[in-house]
Amino acid sequence: MNKANIVDKVQDVLGSTKADAERAVEAVIDSIVSGLKSGEEVSIAGLGIFATKARPAREGRNPRTGETIRIPATRTAKFRPAKALKDAVK
Repeated sequence: MNKANIVDKVQDVLGSTKADAERAVEAVIDSIVSGLKSGEEVSIAGLGIFATKARPAREGRNPRTGETIRIPATRTAKFRPAKALKDAVK
């Protein structure tokens, strides 16, 4: 399933135009992304929690040359599924 399939499902449920359904899906995605950018956790009941995690700087190796390289610290997104989602997938 991809974004276009989700837009089609939303359109069927709302009984509106495809453009309205696409705007609704985009609004949800944009809200999640903006919440994560500002460092907030985004919790959706029945689905799960979107959060950011800090990865510290570390040393790695270039597999081709074996040279030690410095990998900078970053933030990454993570997702913890809700119990209802876990149960539904089983």
